[in-house]
Amino acid sequence: MPTFQSIDGLRLHYRDEGKGVPVIALAGLTRNAADFDHVAPHLPVRLIRPDYRGRGLSEWADHSTYSIPQEAQDVLALMDHLGLEKAAILGTSRGGLIAMMLAATAKDRLTGVALNDIGPVIADKGLAVIKDYIGRNPAQKTYAEAAAFRARHWTHFEGVPMARWLAEVTAHYEETPHGLVIRYDPKLRDAVLEAGAQPNPDLWPLFDALNGLPLALIRGANSDLLSVETAQEMVRRRPDMLYVDVPGRGHVPFLDEPEALGVITQWVDRLS
Repeated sequence: MPTFQSIDGLRLHYRDEGKGVPVIALAGLTRNAADFDHVAPHLPVRLIRPDYRGRGLSEWADHSTYSIPQEAQDVLALMDHLGLEKAAILGTSRGGLIAMMLAATAKDRLTGVALNDIGPVIADKGLAVIKDYIGRNPAQKTYAEAAAFRARHWTHFEGVPMARWLAEVTAHYEETPHGLVIRYDPKLRDAVLEAGAQPNPDLWPLFDALNGLPLALIRGANSDLLSVETAQEMVRRRPDMLYVDVPGRGHVPFLDEPEALGVITQWVDRLS
């Protein structure tokens, strides 16, 4: 199991697969390297997938370090560990925010950024959903129950086969005799709620820091986190940005949809 050490001494897990231009795939807030299992077979790149501190197979830490600036520093530590002077970032949700932070603080280490259903403004509706579930084990007791629950209730995702839902819940929960358990530190909830108690920062300067880098945006057409208005403003500021709304998807697209793959393929071409 490949690992590297963070500046504060944590052992953090990552995957490193494939050949080509290096792309670091950064997962969603509560998720892990498995976030990219569906798209990985389609990408002709060297795909590097870290588990954030406190998530997946990485060590847990004081919850005060579960922050975007710290997680951005962990990405740079991984790059140093691998001897990578530069890399591109494919960032899903939280991963996209980390990518923007890196653009503002270490732009010389980036060759491009692709954002999956995230922007500088996070819609209140989507944020409320996150605050409701984060840090809590699901009520369902088995993978089969959890997959069936998503198939019935996640109506913002259309036409998703049961096998995909099973793969998703298997990646994000551990099935135990006592029920399903989240694959991350429950204290991530404390970090998110404490951050939410502070005034919302203006993230547009972080987005603007992406200027000059090959940029792509994939948005779920039914997203409750990235509004149409925010996406349109992103396009206005970066008219050269590759952009697509993926039909039948909420937060977040799986990235192996034809529309998403089309944009990612064009973006990878721009990297090289």
